[in-house]
Amino acid sequence: MIRSMTAYASAESTTPLGLLSCEVRSVNHRYLELSPRLPEELRSIEPQLRERVAARLTRGKVDVGLRLRSQGAAIGRLEFNEPLLAQLEQAAQRLGARFPAMSTDFVGLLAVDGVLVKPEIDQGEIHTAAFAVLDRALDDLVATRQREGERLCGFITERLDGIAATVAQVRQWLPDIRAALRAKLETRLADFRQTADPARLEQELVLQLSRIDVDEELDRLTAHLAETRRILKLADANGRRLDFLMQEFNREANTLGSKSVDQRTTQAAVELKVLIEQMREQVQNIE
Repeated sequence: MIRSMTAYASAESTTPLGLLSCEVRSVNHRYLELSPRLPEELRSIEPQLRERVAARLTRGKVDVGLRLRSQGAAIGRLEFNEPLLAQLEQAAQRLGARFPAMSTDFVGLLAVDGVLVKPEIDQGEIHTAAFAVLDRALDDLVATRQREGERLCGFITERLDGIAATVAQVRQWLPDIRAALRAKLETRLADFRQTADPARLEQELVLQLSRIDVDEELDRLTAHLAETRRILKLADANGRRLDFLMQEFNREANTLGSKSVDQRTTQAAVELKVLIEQMREQVQNIE
């Protein structure tokens, strides 16, 4: 079953350092383009993160964000860098006389790098938690892409049915179109039968009829329909193959229109191109 490239998923987990959350967004792209956003504590896992995502997804522009938010219960007792605080206190006393309006903001003081002593981090534990929450988010993302793919499959199947109906209609019209064209050409050539070789005129008539023959185009359209239906049932990522088939569909529809000598086939070619373009727009979003 085909999968869409557009989806969003998230997951979160509580760790000793706080709440660890993961958000994954993906949109259509020709290849797999991954953009990770990681907190400082998880910078080192980027290579493994890329491998994990590439093992699950083959195409799409994918944004992966991991965020670690401290929670009161997870922080425990605050530990301060006492020597640094002493230096800051001395500096404030020396500068107080020169800047009497100066004030010390507690929250701003805590933001000074090194004032708060960060607890020792168990890198293995936090990395394991990060991969676990990433995998959960990827599971949800893949499931969402599959559900959207089912919707796209239904949309494309409806257009394939429309193309098949149009092709069948054109096949029904062909005998009448050929007969009418033959009669028209014979009428035009009637004036030349007295002075021209009848065999040569017959050859010219056959040539003109062959130039507007669209049996091959209809056969190829039928083959493309069967191949597209087959691909839609495959489990592999086949967005590129479907995109190529859309080009082939369009080529046959254009040729059908250029060979048309009847208003009905001209309108049929236009209808085919509309259906093909609708499919092509959706195929751009298939993995």
